Amino acid sequence: MAFNPKHSSHTITEGRDRAGARSMFKAIGFTDDDLAKPLVGVAHTWIETMPCNFNQRQLADKVKQGVREAGGTPMEINTVSISDAVTMGTEGMKASLVSREVIADSIELVGRGYMFDAMVVIVGCDKTIPAGALALARLNVPGLLLYGGSIAPGRFQDKDVTIQDVFEAIGANAAGRMSDTDLKHIEDFACPGAGACGGQYTANTMATVMEFIGLSPMGTGSVPATDGRKDAVAVECGQRVMDLLNKNIRPLDILNRQAFENAIACVAATGGSTNAVLHLLAMAREAGIPLDIDDFDTVSRRTPLIADLKPGGKYVATDVDKAGGIQLIAQRLVDGGLVDGGQLNASGETLAVEAAKAVETPGQDVILPLAQPLKDTGGLVILRGNLAPEGCVIKVAGHERPYHRGPARLFECEEDAMAAVTQRHIKAGDVVVIRYEGPRGGPGMREMLGVTAAIVGEGLGDSVSLITDGRFSGATRGLMAGHIAPEAAVGGPIAILREGDIVVIDIENRQLNVELSDAEIQTRLADWQPPTPRYTSGVFAKYAAQVTSASEGAVTQPGNN
Repeated sequence: MAFNPKHSSHTITEGRDRAGARSMFKAIGFTDDDLAKPLVGVAHTWIETMPCNFNQRQLADKVKQGVREAGGTPMEINTVSISDAVTMGTEGMKASLVSREVIADSIELVGRGYMFDAMVVIVGCDKTIPAGALALARLNVPGLLLYGGSIAPGRFQDKDVTIQDVFEAIGANAAGRMSDTDLKHIEDFACPGAGACGGQYTANTMATVMEFIGLSPMGTGSVPATDGRKDAVAVECGQRVMDLLNKNIRPLDILNRQAFENAIACVAATGGSTNAVLHLLAMAREAGIPLDIDDFDTVSRRTPLIADLKPGGKYVATDVDKAGGIQLIAQRLVDGGLVDGGQLNASGETLAVEAAKAVETPGQDVILPLAQPLKDTGGLVILRGNLAPEGCVIKVAGHERPYHRGPARLFECEEDAMAAVTQRHIKAGDVVVIRYEGPRGGPGMREMLGVTAAIVGEGLGDSVSLITDGRFSGATRGLMAGHIAPEAAVGGPIAILREGDIVVIDIENRQLNVELSDAEIQTRLADWQPPTPRYTSGVFAKYAAQVTSASEGAVTQPGNN
């Protein structure tokens, strides 16, 4: 029996009993002819609080054009988003990771409520991208993700600058190494228009992931937000989703174990954000694919770092586009046998077929040959040890020192640590410890870019380390270990550290330890008392009650408390 493209929406639009529904649709302009076609949800996260998603209503119009041209009826829907960069260093940052679940829930809810036959989800900032993927996996109707694109770099003193430079300038200014005037100039010019933060930070990392894992058509993500080609990309995505619908190709047909390993490889090869670990673990659980935090280390060890991108490198995401795009990264890894080129992409072709279309710009040095990598192994490293029995994540771009031993400087929240750094109370050799900022303890697992950037800005990036049960921004650089699990709020060993305890970070041996005996650790844990929850009602309290460990993707599950 032939597949019916109105496989779901016929329930809500056809038959005598649905006259009321049709009447409601007609009130806002839909016709009988429109309702006889497949209904395609066009979801986006436009919001007037950040540049990252600011072009999405325009892109939605173009996606809808493509859907109509290909025989479908688009219906636009909108949900929330939280800017990490705007909220960084404040209580508002706790909303960021929580928003991933809210966005995924809301897209899923509307998709189920209106019984869309297919979905296009337009994404931009950090949490909207994995949230869109989670929603597609849950709905499992033919669908794809369209990334709104990277912001262009700003210019300061004849150099490209991004939001990373703003945060590092704050630390430099606090240390007296940058004038107030220069700080103001960087603030004014770092973000020149629409688009997500411009390095290989979380947004561009996850956009790369979505092309490698197969949920975004190859070649769509690296086109910048304000580039004139983006409108054509959006129309194509509208047409493409109708092709997926007619062929009945669904997200769970694409999301298999090899697709996830491909995704991890592209993060490792590009020096991508540690947040990819959280998001890919969460996606794997929604897709029913076994994936463990140690798998990231396994794949990263065999994948060379070949993209010279910020925060550890020289270039920004728009330079990737000029060099040959995400397709060129894919071509390198497919040709080297480092990813499975047989995996299906939302374009309808395999990864290998799409990678073969890459056109490299002669003389570019953004994406290096496999034979001349920046580093022989990838940027993601998983550490374990008596401070992180369930693991933690560190990003190694190639120039960080592989070993650090120093005294713990303890802070119970991010604000206290930031004050200590900017007041110059942190000294060379210290290990800054920020705890009770995990998924449950924060709640919401805040990013620590303000603190890590201030450390770098003060000139301590090569001599101070930081460990936390919170997260890092994709813009973080330096020897910084995050996602420590179990977190302090549930009695993880990080909770029993005392000021001056000697902490050892050993990259080569994949260890994060405190120089205490097992007996002493157990004695301290026996005396530990859980803290009073920071929120007792509302969305943060509900999240804290349901969220899992960072080592499991920090997903919310009913009854997890």
